[in-house]
Amino acid sequence: MIRKMIASVVVMSGVLAASSSAFAADDSDVNVLYAGSLVNLMEKSVGPAFEKETGLHFKGYAAGSNKIANEIKGKLRRGDVFISASPKVNSSLMGEANGNHVSWYVNFAESPLLIGYSAKSRFANDFKTKKWDQVLQEQGIRIGRTDPKLDPKGAFTVELMTKAAQAYNQADLVEKTLGAPDNPEQVLPEETLVGRLQSGQLDAGFFYSTETSDLKIPSIHPAPELKIKANYTLTILNDAPNSAGAARFVNFLLSAEGRKLLAEHGVDVTKPAVNGNGQAIPPSVQAVIDAAQQ
Repeated sequence: MIRKMIASVVVMSGVLAASSSAFAADDSDVNVLYAGSLVNLMEKSVGPAFEKETGLHFKGYAAGSNKIANEIKGKLRRGDVFISASPKVNSSLMGEANGNHVSWYVNFAESPLLIGYSAKSRFANDFKTKKWDQVLQEQGIRIGRTDPKLDPKGAFTVELMTKAAQAYNQADLVEKTLGAPDNPEQVLPEETLVGRLQSGQLDAGFFYSTETSDLKIPSIHPAPELKIKANYTLTILNDAPNSAGAARFVNFLLSAEGRKLLAEHGVDVTKPAVNGNGQAIPPSVQAVIDAAQQ
């Protein structure tokens, strides 16, 4: 009987130890949901640097910002930190009617929308010698872009072409270059767009400067006067499983070291601007924001 009791205690101790270990492992993970345009920056630079400085484990998930927001609202995905490419996406997660997933967010960086093209494409020289809108209308050119319903970059692409049509007095420019907003011959998941271009499946596509800079993709600024760009934001989700780890990640990204990494990857770093309920921001994060605003 005594032996059974001892064995039971040992088993229970083992279970408790295993549970404790699992909890500790979870505590060390920081789940960051981020815009797919930041894959290279997050996975190869920010993530490893954050792990080295804090000892915590960066776990990233990349997709179109709207897609991530929809997954959060549908309770299909949980995370600690959310980084989007448009403030509008955060707004869709704020307030009781939207599930109250976000109370505040910080604008911290920008990245202009560019046209990236394959150096191996038969249209590569045309991009160097002709007007970009003419090249996009050439017979046989394969263009890639993201879904305007799921990704801000896709919406920005349609906005860019619409404004260009007005500015250049070409009423049919959008139709000739993009076709329908959801044109299946062009629309691709954000996380696969770069790979399609690099593999030669596309001749050109719409990318942010951080993508073209990081991956050495030849690019042109189609219409600087139109000022179409991503406005990156970050926040800690209200139901973050690891809010303490989330705060440490945000602190790192907004620190001098984090901002340096952003700049190295072609992102235009801006002074942090708070939106929403500033009272809900953790004190340590607010301190870093205040320092970065100086």
